Amino acid sequence: MFRQLFIAWCLMAASVVVHAYGVVTALQWLRRRKVPDSARLLPWMWLFVAVAGWIIVLHVAEIVVWAVAYTAMGAMPDIQSGVYFSAVTYTTTGYGDLLLPPSWRLVGAVEALTGILMAGWSTGFFFAVVARMHERTPNERAA
Repeated sequence: MFRQLFIAWCLMAASVVVHAYGVVTALQWLRRRKVPDSARLLPWMWLFVAVAGWIIVLHVAEIVVWAVAYTAMGAMPDIQSGVYFSAVTYTTTGYGDLLLPPSWRLVGAVEALTGILMAGWSTGFFFAVVARMHERTPNERAA
């Protein structure tokens, strides 16, 4: 059990590293971009799509890290099953059509907790981008 918990902790740490790197990269990209005019919706929509797409890329990368670990540990029969199981677990969808062996189920629970945490982090980041849109109101620009 302690081995599995250590592996789960390492995978959680890997998810945090991937997410931190991705969020910092996105912040740097956003800071280099000119802030769109608040009155024009299309540039903001493009920005939101780009940020949402990048966040999805980060989550998929994290899911794949967990999937590779499940497959390497023999907890999943192949990488396709590992990615599917990991995605369903990470997002806490939990269909239950694939299960980890009993000795590895705690790892799956930690993945679900990690997915919740990473989703919350992503939500906070996305909210910050939206809040940035509201910082530049027409009244502030005129002042």
